[in-house]
Amino acid sequence: MAKTVLFSDLDLSDLYPDANYSDYDYYGTFNPNSVAAKAPCGIDVMPPVFKYLVAFIYGLTCLLSLVGNSLVVLVIAYSKGNRSVTDVYLLNLAIADLLFALTLPFWAVDRAHEWIFGTPMCKILSLLKEVNFYSGILLLAGISMDRYLAIVHATRAVTQKRSWVRFVCVGIWLLSFLLSLPVIIFHEAFLPTEEMKWVCHEYIGWNQISGIRAKLRILPQTFGFILPLIVMLFCYGVMVHRLYQTKNSQKKKAMKVILAVVLVFLVCWLPYNISLLLDTLMRSGAIGETCDLRNSIDTALSGTEILGFAHSCVNPIIYTSIGQKFRNNFLKILVTRGIISKEALTRFRRGSSFSSTSL
Repeated sequence: MAKTVLFSDLDLSDLYPDANYSDYDYYGTFNPNSVAAKAPCGIDVMPPVFKYLVAFIYGLTCLLSLVGNSLVVLVIAYSKGNRSVTDVYLLNLAIADLLFALTLPFWAVDRAHEWIFGTPMCKILSLLKEVNFYSGILLLAGISMDRYLAIVHATRAVTQKRSWVRFVCVGIWLLSFLLSLPVIIFHEAFLPTEEMKWVCHEYIGWNQISGIRAKLRILPQTFGFILPLIVMLFCYGVMVHRLYQTKNSQKKKAMKVILAVVLVFLVCWLPYNISLLLDTLMRSGAIGETCDLRNSIDTALSGTEILGFAHSCVNPIIYTSIGQKFRNNFLKILVTRGIISKEALTRFRRGSSFSSTSL
């Protein structure tokens, strides 16, 4: 059963005699020193049209992600003899997006109506969302380090044969799960007030634990986002500088897909993580809390989350649009299945360079 958390059911005056209803934010975090505690804060209500539009976007993203990432998994799994270290990372990235795509119908219902699936599903689906994000950026960091070794230190022959890439991927999945554990502990389905709808959200509470919990958010944000981001920026910064000092057009073409994947990931997820960081700073008391700031951050989290969710269907579009190797391997599958002729494959590949280093 989902948890009902009604302020009317609690005798808050016994806990904080000088507090009033406005001392509590949307999700029950008590901050008696905030400016918002001095006056009631209105809650912004999303227009119905926007709710259904977001639900439609989630549904469309789910469909595109399931089709596109299934195709990516098929192509990479089929090309065993021509699979690079980067391909193994991208295979895991596609699997992560596939798992997350399965949660999108539930989030669509939540946006259009309210959370009706209870606390267990809230924890599971929120966990999948977090694991998708952390595994995504950690896998991209792994790709950046592999490409850095191959291009800057000219160790491609070694990196292509490293069998331990599978163990690295397993480690990334385990680390992503560990970074996502707070979601299992703190996410619940609850009713903020009688006038509001059921939500699946982080339930922090209104005692001293709230401040500690808000500060603990910094740990996964640091190790699961900021540090991998620094690694990626360093590796790709050095690689781009090195590549454009040489005339190796083959390596430049091989980098286009990977750079596009990284840039799209940052465009989709960086705004959400900036909003989440601001929310963490506000909840921990590092920045002053006001009604306007609170509503602005809530709106930012809601809006940027849409962009982050949409990311799950973007990578296959990148592969098919600028990934020569991906298109060639896909056509090989069609030839093997007798869907197209070998002559058609030859005509398609004529005049185009074939890269074996990336999708």
